[in-house]
Amino acid sequence: MNIIKKTTEGKQAVLYTAVAENRPLVVINHYSSDTDRVIESLRDINSRNETENNLLFVYDLDWEHDMTPWECPPLYPSGKACTGGADEYLEILLAKIIPDAKESLLGVPEYTAVAGYSLSGLFAIYSLYNCDVFDRAASISGSMWFPGFTDYVFSHKMKKKPERIYLSLGDKERKTKNPLLRKVQDNTEAIAGYFEDEGIPVVWELNPGNHFADASARFARGIDLLTRCEMCTKC
Repeated sequence: MNIIKKTTEGKQAVLYTAVAENRPLVVINHYSSDTDRVIESLRDINSRNETENNLLFVYDLDWEHDMTPWECPPLYPSGKACTGGADEYLEILLAKIIPDAKESLLGVPEYTAVAGYSLSGLFAIYSLYNCDVFDRAASISGSMWFPGFTDYVFSHKMKKKPERIYLSLGDKERKTKNPLLRKVQDNTEAIAGYFEDEGIPVVWELNPGNHFADASARFARGIDLLTRCEMCTKC
């Protein structure tokens, strides 16, 4: 596996390339530059993970802007408002970051997937409605509490029906005093059910802990299940 680092439009990217030709490309919008923890967790799940897939991590994101579809006030007095820059970032991702990465791959990716954690998990699902590039998506501890997002999912059409979707949450994430965050599990379950009704293969699961527990391991599990030959949760 080669590691290639690039900077595009102020976004940092690190590409872990597969050793074989025509392997899948997974685009991972990451909350930090510490990508090694996810790679290590992937290796712990299955040693072949680090060589069988092309993994493109993008970080140094303006998190509350790049990952959000529209505006949302801060969740807490000391928090940051979400300013709805997802469309702008998606354009950069599709026009520059992904094409640049593909130039370094062996062959043509069998498919392209998108994965994210927290707000970038929200972005992963949102991107399915706004481009036809991604064949699979993983939303790990995704921010499905986001105001209006459930209605958006139910009232809009995806640009392309995905081959599979992975959704997860921590089983304590809804145990909060914040009225918006309390909705996260109900909303995620509703979205998972809607996707299943639409005939999309979905795995929806709860992991132990709150939003921040074992984040790298959860991220790795989502990527692993997204890229397996079959969407199996037992092996």
